[in-house]
Amino acid sequence: MKARMLRPKVTVAESKTMPDNGNGIMIAVVMILSRGNTLRHIRLTLSALLAVLTFAAYADEVLVAVAANFTAPMQQIAAEFEKDTGHRAVLSFGATGKFFAQISNGGPFEILLSADDETPARLEKELLAAPHTRFTYAIGKLVLWSAQAGYVDARGEVLKSGRFAHLALANPKTAPYGAAAIEAMKKLGVLENLAPRFVQGENIAQAYQFVASGNAELGFVALSQVYKDGSITSGSAWIVPASLHAPIRQDAVVLATGKNNRAAAALMDYLRTNKARAIIKSYGYEF
Repeated sequence: MKARMLRPKVTVAESKTMPDNGNGIMIAVVMILSRGNTLRHIRLTLSALLAVLTFAAYADEVLVAVAANFTAPMQQIAAEFEKDTGHRAVLSFGATGKFFAQISNGGPFEILLSADDETPARLEKELLAAPHTRFTYAIGKLVLWSAQAGYVDARGEVLKSGRFAHLALANPKTAPYGAAAIEAMKKLGVLENLAPRFVQGENIAQAYQFVASGNAELGFVALSQVYKDGSITSGSAWIVPASLHAPIRQDAVVLATGKNNRAAAALMDYLRTNKARAIIKSYGYEF
């Protein structure tokens, strides 16, 4: 009796993942454990796996210092950036002046998304930024805002009424939106009278918290913090006319530490895409 020769078949029965050298890139480990699938299935599976590994091999991280006013849009942009490119943006939020001090003292950031255009220019001048990488990613708007509906009128006359005990703003020495608020109050002729009522935050995010929590009845914040898709999200507000302060041009720049980082270059390009610009515009910024 002739013995039958059985052709063995193998299949991809299980896959496991594990991190690659601490970078969070996942490497698939395929274990061929049992019989059943055809060679064609195995080839298709391995081809798909190779595509994933190739994508992961080109993914990098970039450390980004982000002006506090740009928190919400940048969180949204970073998520889309990672989905579309595989690169990951690690975000830190704060006052532009504080970031300048940290970068000057060897901070690890690779990109700065500033709340002004002066700080990135200064970093270039001091050779702390990569040349020819700076551009304006947004033009911000200042708003007088209260968490209480109807509290701030459409012309900002509440500033002259004296019907409040506390007025919040960001530190004008380190936060461009705070400096814009001071300039606007000077032009309105109310700065001297209102100065004793100031509640000053380290950055625009803290100024917003003072108002949102009720510790200040109203305050100067970034429009992006209280605006989404065409309307004020809560409370009442007066958008301060641009004629009352210098334009809040917000520049991005690649820092010297990030000049050779592919993810840094990719993020700077991504900020110029229609998808990113649509997100930025939805928070009330202009270009």
